[in-house]
Amino acid sequence: MATRELHVVGKSLPRFDAPGKVTGTAVYAADFALPGMLVGKVFRSTQAHARIVSLDVGRARALPGVRAVIGAADVPEVRYGGGLKDETIFAARKVRYVGQPVAAVAATTPEAAEAALAAIEVVYEPLPAVLDLEAALAPGAPLVHEAWQSYTAIPILHRDGNVCNRARIVVGDIERGFEEADRIFEHRFRTGMVHQGYTEPRAAVAQWDSSGTVTVWSNTQLPFEVQNTLAEILQTPPSKIRVVVPGIGGGFGGKLRVGVEHVAAFLAKKTGRAVKVITTSEEELTAAYPRQGTVVELKTGVTNDGRIVAKEGRIWFDTGAFAGSGPGVASVATLVLAGPYKIPNLRLEGFAVYTNKTNCGSFRAPSGPQANFAVESQMDIIADALGLDPLELRLKNIVREGDEGPTGQVLNAVGLEECLRKAAAAIGWSDRRPGKWRGKGLACGWWTTTGGSSGVYVKINPDGTVALNTGAAEIGTAALTGAAQVLAEELTVDLADISVVSADTFSTPFDFGAQGSRTAFAVGNACRAAVADLKPRIFALAAAQLGVEAEACALADKHVVADGKRVSLADLARLSQQTGGGLIAQGTFIAPPTAYDAKRVEGHVYPAFHSPSFHAHAVDLSVDPETGEVTLHKYVVAQDVGFAMNPTYIEGQIEGGVAQGL
Repeated sequence: MATRELHVVGKSLPRFDAPGKVTGTAVYAADFALPGMLVGKVFRSTQAHARIVSLDVGRARALPGVRAVIGAADVPEVRYGGGLKDETIFAARKVRYVGQPVAAVAATTPEAAEAALAAIEVVYEPLPAVLDLEAALAPGAPLVHEAWQSYTAIPILHRDGNVCNRARIVVGDIERGFEEADRIFEHRFRTGMVHQGYTEPRAAVAQWDSSGTVTVWSNTQLPFEVQNTLAEILQTPPSKIRVVVPGIGGGFGGKLRVGVEHVAAFLAKKTGRAVKVITTSEEELTAAYPRQGTVVELKTGVTNDGRIVAKEGRIWFDTGAFAGSGPGVASVATLVLAGPYKIPNLRLEGFAVYTNKTNCGSFRAPSGPQANFAVESQMDIIADALGLDPLELRLKNIVREGDEGPTGQVLNAVGLEECLRKAAAAIGWSDRRPGKWRGKGLACGWWTTTGGSSGVYVKINPDGTVALNTGAAEIGTAALTGAAQVLAEELTVDLADISVVSADTFSTPFDFGAQGSRTAFAVGNACRAAVADLKPRIFALAAAQLGVEAEACALADKHVVADGKRVSLADLARLSQQTGGGLIAQGTFIAPPTAYDAKRVEGHVYPAFHSPSFHAHAVDLSVDPETGEVTLHKYVVAQDVGFAMNPTYIEGQIEGGVAQGL
């Protein structure tokens, strides 16, 4: 595709879902409604750690308008989760964080549901709680999960008490590295939990039919993951669970896991009615899946001329009362702790730690902001102590094409030096005048693309338009528009000719999900695979119509052309319907494994970065000493994005990330 002139890919074309968004006609999960639908709400713990002495829902069940009240006694006693199954549907004997679901109600109105929540009576026996990382890791600390050893977990995890995973990277000889260093710098950093700030709260509508099939309309980023998790929780085959994503009002990683879908499904089954559950702002801020808080310790050895010869790093993640994404995030963090730097001696560890706080999740590059904040802050400290230019210190140590990453993967495409130099030049880095309240700064980093598989169905319609059917959800990044551009380019049609159906586990092929900056790349490649499957059939039909050899055929401007003759894709689609069932194909893309040195890693869920990208940020700002107000005079991002499939939307993602970070 890169060897010919491109007409659709690489152009800043309008996204296919823009009209619905700007006119207000787009339907989101929070908007979705069904006739006779009930209101579901969750009764949550007010204690961080306590034994449930008694739970009385009798008064709540008797209230007018209340159709169901359920708790742990009314649902299967199963534990679920990703690589570590430690979570329960409702707290049964103990609560482990403020906000943990204890019961749920379904009622005819929001007011009746609220009254039911107020009528539930629970008696707690408070237990000692661990509310920060230091307390959880202290000798003799109360265990968040006393029975942690009995939980089902993937073998690769290293667990011990309140630590639900420890991941490690070891390279070279760390002790010798520090002996070679002229200076050793040791620092400790801390970051807090942060909510993703999406505009639409978590929402789900569930309805069962007479065949025993439940349909769940949800704003999840991972419909197939939710389908499989619901199968575990509901103890129902996945073939009886349909998950549909109407629309997502922002996710940023906060809607990767089951949130309220299972509650809606249980209430719907109990009442025989459709039930809708939407979290409140209070619930979002106390019982959602925020970014983990961290403590980071770095010990870095450098020579007097600024060459980094050794680094030891540890990062602890407060993953909350259940593991969630914590074990994987701790793994990724060790790669980020190395920074985009070539360091011969490394010992890096990431820990996911239980505390009696809300279960944590992902938020824009999980572990990246926390680890990179510490790494780049220390780089500035080192530069200042050595009297070196922070830009030159980075340029002296960054990885370049052909270098190895910390786990031994070969880095085949590295544009970091160009990013650093261009970002610095754009803010006038060389013209830094001493100023008490004004300064310029820069930082750099690297990140990964999540792997996994994506499938698509592609159908050429009799009018020449094309239907793209994908299991991926559109979460606001315009990734599916980018994938549709790839499809349009491959078939030589216009983007306006492509219609997209997405994220329905009963009618769309499997997709690993809208996560980890993967969607446009993975779905786009699946589109290419589908067209590769279609072309021989298209050309065979065209050759028969044109009286030429199939090998002479090519696609051009919605037609097949050969020897000065042409036939439209519309005509071929009509012909195929009559003779061969239509022009329909399936395409699949599976991210190839990234080679790494297994001897360097331990406890790793993500031992190497898929298609890593590199970036540099630079800023010119001033601070008002009286008010503390920060004024940005200029903020520059130089990002190695590879080939920009839709420049406007890539710029929008970069700008949005900066705005959210600020």
